[in-house]
Amino acid sequence: MAATAPRPRTSTRDPEEIARRLTAWLGTRLPGAKAVGVTVPESNGMSSETLLFDIEHPEPPLRACALRLAADPAAYTVFPVYDMPRQYRTMRAVAEHTDLPVPKVLWLEEDPGPLGAPFFVMERVEGRVPPDVMPYTYEGNWLHAATDAERERLEAASIGLLARLHDQVPLEAAEFLALPGEGDALHRHVTAQRAYYDWVVDGRTRSPLIEAAFDRLADLWPRDPGTPVLNWGDARIGNVVYDGFDPVAVLDWEMAALAPREVDLGWTVYLHRFFHDLTVAFGQRGLPDFLRRDRVEARYAQLTGHTPRDMDFYTLYAALRHAIVMLRVAYRQVHFGESAVPPDPDTLILHHGSLRAMVQGSYWD
Repeated sequence: MAATAPRPRTSTRDPEEIARRLTAWLGTRLPGAKAVGVTVPESNGMSSETLLFDIEHPEPPLRACALRLAADPAAYTVFPVYDMPRQYRTMRAVAEHTDLPVPKVLWLEEDPGPLGAPFFVMERVEGRVPPDVMPYTYEGNWLHAATDAERERLEAASIGLLARLHDQVPLEAAEFLALPGEGDALHRHVTAQRAYYDWVVDGRTRSPLIEAAFDRLADLWPRDPGTPVLNWGDARIGNVVYDGFDPVAVLDWEMAALAPREVDLGWTVYLHRFFHDLTVAFGQRGLPDFLRRDRVEARYAQLTGHTPRDMDFYTLYAALRHAIVMLRVAYRQVHFGESAVPPDPDTLILHHGSLRAMVQGSYWD
C-alpha cells in the first residue's frame, strides 16, 4: 500500500533476530543452505513486510530471494488479517494461467513459529520501482526525469498487465478469491470494505467523510457490474519492477479478489491521481499527462474489447478504499505516539479534499 508523509514506523521486529531465525528455517528446507545479506528495504510498506536475502549453498547458483512476512500482530496492523497462503496461491495461479512476469514462489511457511508469523519466499527480480516516498510524481527520480515517450511506453506496458491478467485467468481458477457474503462480486467487495472501516474505527472516532462516500456509492451503483475477474487489488505502478520501462515483476497480491475489471482500473487511475494531487499541493507540476483516466480507459478498451463503465463510481470507490487505509495508518501513528487525533478526524485522511470533491461530483470537472 501507498504510504503517507511523514513516514511512520513500519515494523516492531528486530532485523538481526529475523535474519538468525531465517537462516535456521532455511536449513530445514534446503539442507546446507544459509541466508546471507538479509536486509529490510527502506521502501518496506506498512502491511506485509519484505526481507531481501541471498541463499548460499554448496551447489550453485546463489539464489536471490525476497520473503513476504505477515505483519506483526502486536504492531497495530494496517489490515485485520494477513492470509499468506492466499497470496502464495494467487501468485501461483497468475503464473500458471498468464504471461505476466510474476516472481517464482519457492516456499510457503504457514507455521508462525520460525519467524513469528506465516510467510512465503519467492525469487527476487532486479530492476527499479517508481518510488512512493518521495512519490514518482515529484522531481528528482528516474520516472519523473524520463521523456514523455518513455513514460508512454511504461504506461502502455502497465495497462497491458491489467488487460492480460483480467483476460487470461479463467474464472474457475480464481474462485478461491471470492469474498464471503451474499450478492454479486461487487456487493461482496463493498461489504468487505464496510467491515474493514468498522474495524478501523472500533474504539476510535468515526469519519463523516468516509461515511458520506459510502452513501454516494449507493447513488452511483452500476446497473451491470459484469462478470468478475481476478483483480490484482493493489494495481499500481509502485508494485511493479521495471527493466528500463518494461515490467519484469508484478508484486504485492495481498488485496487480490474476484471483482469487476473496473475495480482494478479505478485503483490504477486514482492512486496516480493521489500522488499527482499531493505533488501539486506542494507546489510542483507533477505528471498531469501520465496515466490520465481517459487514456487508461481507451487503452484498456483497445486491448480487451471491454469499454470501462461507471468509472465515476469506481474512482470514488478507489479513493474511499484508500481513505480507510489512510485513516488506519493515521490511527496507527496515534497509537505509537507519533501524532494526535485532531478535532476534525477527516483531516487525518491525506486526500480528504479530493475525496470530498468526488463525493460532491466535482472532482473530474
